[in-house]
Amino acid sequence: MDDTLAKRRVFAMLDADGDGIVSRHEYLARTKHVVAATGRKEDDPLVIAARVAGEQAWASMDANGDGGVTFDEYAAWAGDEAFASVCAPTLGALFDLADADADGALTRSEFTVLREALGNPADHAHAAFDALDTDGDGRISREQYLASIRDHVTGEGSPMGDALYSEVKTVS
Repeated sequence: MDDTLAKRRVFAMLDADGDGIVSRHEYLARTKHVVAATGRKEDDPLVIAARVAGEQAWASMDANGDGGVTFDEYAAWAGDEAFASVCAPTLGALFDLADADADGALTRSEFTVLREALGNPADHAHAAFDALDTDGDGRISREQYLASIRDHVTGEGSPMGDALYSEVKTVS
């Protein structure tokens, strides 16, 4: 899959109301949904870290500060540099929220809770988990998870990304 299609699929998921613009509210709601799905308290240090990381990611993505990100802005921003400096810490913080036993890996149920909170249907989350769990141990490490998302967004190919976003309607 090329990186433009991959970015379109991710953008469509971020654009929860489908209006062609990702708002600050839509972007930051991702953390709110994961917090609610995992039952964590607002004063949990992991929740605080996830909120800070989300705010930093939003500030980077909305470079012109107008409160909305179009697909063209997102596509220009998303890539290796943004992933390494902004996305990986933000996605890692969300991963940590879902990692109930703090062992650095997600079980199928933890992974499904995370991905459903981020807007993916459960069947896509299960298929994505299966694609990532190549050794069959029933666990996905933080490193595996982040590497697979990076590979998806940069167009390098990610079975997890293909499973998560296979039916996502994209913006044109």
